[in-house]
Order: sequence, then structure tokens, then C-alpha cells
Amino acid sequence: MTIANKVVAMTGAGRGIGRATALHLAAHGAHLVLGARSEAEIAAVTQEIERAGGEAVYRATDVTRRADLDALVELACERFGRLDVIVNNAGIGPISRFDALQVDDWDAMIDVNLRGALYGIAAALPVFGRQGSGHIVNVVSTAGLKIVPTMGVYAATKNALRTATEALRQESPNLRTTEVSPGFIDTSFAERAISDPDIKAAIQKRKDELAISPDAIARAIAFAIDQPEDVEIGSIVVRPTAQD
Repeated sequence: MTIANKVVAMTGAGRGIGRATALHLAAHGAHLVLGARSEAEIAAVTQEIERAGGEAVYRATDVTRRADLDALVELACERFGRLDVIVNNAGIGPISRFDALQVDDWDAMIDVNLRGALYGIAAALPVFGRQGSGHIVNVVSTAGLKIVPTMGVYAATKNALRTATEALRQESPNLRTTEVSPGFIDTSFAERAISDPDIKAAIQKRKDELAISPDAIARAIAFAIDQPEDVEIGSIVVRPTAQD
């Protein structure tokens, strides 16, 4: 079994990277279990998959609530009898300078980007333990590889998840772990949450200059999943060729 017939749960599946990945994996025969805060968005993605002949189910999921991640994993097991992969993709990026003191935004990024992924890991590990196999894919960011102003807290949450992923890899010889670091991707991810007009304009300008399709990340995640069970793709960086 490669991608075909694998059961994949994913957070942040309603738009951007999550939507692209869900559609790509479904087109290759995976069974998708989709979670996102917006039920309307994941319902639309599910319908799109079904119209194309694929199979998907969904559940409204707020990754800041541990019970929601438990319920998403339970849905996978109830509907398909197992869980092969969880993709912790949900993330937010209300970036700002430290001296703007957007402490509520800092808290939100910690809750979604780090704690939300940890909740996904906690929900999946008991299932993977019973099965003797499983795959955790954590979406991090190139913001954690090249540290720049305004992205301090965002990058910190992604690097904390990067560290957790590596520790989990070493602890779990029967578990595959993958971290995927997207660069500038053509989504509304960053500017939706940024309140500072100058930062928002700078991000938009940079995105217009070099952003690549979220399909590039979908293909990278699929590549990691599509390996034999004894092959782990530990880290993938996917960015525009022209990105610094």
C-alpha cells in the first residue's frame, strides 16, 4: 500500500495547502478525513473529492481543543477502520514586530501552530501504537530556517514543532515522521491575519513576486507518504527557486 487506500486525517483542510493536499491525495486513491474550523469549507472540499470519484469525510475541528482532534481520529477509525497518516497542517500567522506587543496573537500562534499539532500527535499515537505503524506529517515553515524581523513568534512556534518532530522520530522506531517546510506559497494564509498595513503590503508584494502554487506542497507531502514502510522522508523544504 502506497498512497492508494491509505487513510489520511488532516487539519486545516479547508483552503490553501490543506485543500490542495486533500485533493491531490484523494486523486491518488487515499481516503481523506478532513478537519478545519470552517465546516462550510471542508464540506466543499469533501464534495469536490466525491464528485471526482474519491472518498472523504469531514468534521469541524478547532485544533486548540484537544477533544476535537480526538474526535477527528475517532472518525477515521469509525469510518475506515484505521488511520495511516495524520497531517498536522492547521496554522496561523498574524506576524508583527515584538515591540507592537501583539501578545494575544503570540498566544494564538502558540495555541494553533504548536499546541494544535501536539494535540494531533496525542490523538494519533494510541491508534498507531495498536496498529504498529503510522505516519505523522507536520507542516512547519522556512520561516524557521531563515529568521527575519516580524516573524519571531511565528518562526518560534514552527521551530518548536520541528524539534518535537525530531524527538518523536527518535522515540518511535515503528512510526514515520516528516516535517515539511513551505516557503512563499500562493495562499491567503498570512495576509488574512496580519493587522499591520505595512507588513501586510510587504508580504503581499513578496508573494506576488515569487509565490508558488500550494500544489507544490501537496506533491511533497504525497511523496513522503508514497514511500515503502521502511523508508522515512524526514524533512522536505519546498520554496520558490527565487526565494532567499
